[in-house]
Amino acid sequence: MIDVKQFPFVPLRFGPVDIRQTVRPDGSVLLRSAVPLEAHPVRMTERLLHWADTAPERLFMAQRDARGDWRNYTYAQTRDAVLSVAQALLDRGLGPHTTLVILSENSIEHGLLALAAQHIGVPQAPLSPAYALRSTDFAKLRACMELLQPGLILVSDGKKYEAALRAVAGTVEVVASGAAPDHWPATAWTALCNARPGAAVDAAFGRVGTDTVAKILFTSGSTGQAKAVINTHGNICANWQQIAQSFPFLREQFELVDWLPWSHTFGGNHNFGLAMYLGGTIYLDAGNPTPAGIDTTVANLRDIAPSAYFNVPKGYEELIPRLRCDRALRERFFSRLQLLFYAGASLPQHLWDALEELSVATTGSRVVITTGLGCTESSPSALFCQQEGGFAGLVGVPVPGLDLKLVPWGDAYEARFRGPNISPGYWRQPEQTAAAYDEEGFFCTGDALRFARAGEPGAGLLYEGRIAESFKLSSGTWVHAGALRAQLIAAAGGWVQDVVIVGPDRPFLGAIVFLAPAPCRVLCGLDETATATVLAAHPAVRAALQTLLDTLAAGETGGSTLIRRALLAPFELAPEAGELTDKGTVNQGAVLRHRRAVVDRLYAEQPDAAVLEANGGDPILNKKGATD
Repeated sequence: MIDVKQFPFVPLRFGPVDIRQTVRPDGSVLLRSAVPLEAHPVRMTERLLHWADTAPERLFMAQRDARGDWRNYTYAQTRDAVLSVAQALLDRGLGPHTTLVILSENSIEHGLLALAAQHIGVPQAPLSPAYALRSTDFAKLRACMELLQPGLILVSDGKKYEAALRAVAGTVEVVASGAAPDHWPATAWTALCNARPGAAVDAAFGRVGTDTVAKILFTSGSTGQAKAVINTHGNICANWQQIAQSFPFLREQFELVDWLPWSHTFGGNHNFGLAMYLGGTIYLDAGNPTPAGIDTTVANLRDIAPSAYFNVPKGYEELIPRLRCDRALRERFFSRLQLLFYAGASLPQHLWDALEELSVATTGSRVVITTGLGCTESSPSALFCQQEGGFAGLVGVPVPGLDLKLVPWGDAYEARFRGPNISPGYWRQPEQTAAAYDEEGFFCTGDALRFARAGEPGAGLLYEGRIAESFKLSSGTWVHAGALRAQLIAAAGGWVQDVVIVGPDRPFLGAIVFLAPAPCRVLCGLDETATATVLAAHPAVRAALQTLLDTLAAGETGGSTLIRRALLAPFELAPEAGELTDKGTVNQGAVLRHRRAVVDRLYAEQPDAAVLEANGGDPILNKKGATD
């Protein structure tokens, strides 16, 4: 085993950190960076025009074609196409009060249409393809369309999306960037590209300002109904500048291989948008963090060595075994890599350690691993960990220009944001907007934080989970489910992929445990043909879960942290029911709503054989957990 702490980090230049703290009489704490936010553009496509003028032949985005070759768009080509498509949108009467819906996977056409809409001030809403492709009733898609009332819809493949179009499109013009629908009228993508840009495009661009709506992004709805978040040009441009100041080395080289969906703020605002802002290059990865999708990602990473890599924890979990067993892939991946960044969920410490070990074994140096905290409403970044030697759970300090208010919540704080990158509210949802901001105009995130070191705000903050995931046992004891979930995953050391903590209004805590297939196959001595059902029933996995429960129980003294019973998930997560998000994370609330029969098994008076109990159901332990 390599002692990675003996090896140096890849040298990076971080932005300065100077955090000022004010403690109020009510116990709330205000944090703000003393580093000022520098001047920046207020229209999102200003930097596209800049790079097209100063580096016209530089590659902006590339995507594999049907033959597997890279199809490239330079900054000059992107600008020219954007201006043509923008003219086509104006010819159709689209403007600041007419939305445009993009129902497509990431693609060059998706990117061009989004930029064209932004260039002339047309609000665009990229919707998750799952709403159309993983649903039979199209309820989520229909709700989005009713709220947006779009003037145009782009689909990547008319045949694939035809059923959804029949359900929701009505008389709205549909543009198909790929195959046309069989039995639905659609405009060819080339019709938009053939428009000749005129003075109207320049005039519309000139009217775009800080408060012009750029995007409407729907939240995942993991803790309730999905909301239509407004991101203005000013919000997104300010956030790009905040990111650039936090990580100034990204300005020197920025080349991505990225799969993260543009219907989410991480993939769309952060990765795609930041590449344009910094004059970087983004290679569109059609893969995803699944056993099937990871093959596509690996093929792309064999071809392109990124300078920074952004992913969700599930993506790293799928990639790490490939890096371990393939030295050529490892050497290619780490050859230019400066930064590994994760978001969307907490990165378990065992994955963090594995990435550092791979970096040291390949290059002799530790690549910097970091994260931050943000949300769709913060466009997305609000805090960053700007340092070497971080660890899982550390989310850092406020970005320049952002006010962070910490409101006491139990033994932690609720995070609230105010600043130029914070959304003004929700599209045509005034009640949700009014409820989302406090009396001082701070956006209430619902995220719980605590200080990494008391009295040292510059040392950063720790993520404690979502407040909405917390609940009370029947005894009235509060349970911080997010922190407890992270603790269980970390203690497992790799073979647990995710956990749903259960127990609202119940006498004790239980857990539904989802296995990480690859480590469990190693644990059981089985090959890749072993299914999740086989693994869940294997004595080695059951023994590992029993040991985990017993070990955790030995260190607990009360019912708020004591998991008394656990069950290996006897079902596959249903993406169409919202149980699995596009980021590969488990939607805790959706599982609890849809799997009540599984939850009831954990609380049966005489549980079945699949339910394991801490310390074998020791009566003293059970009494402690039920009465605390």
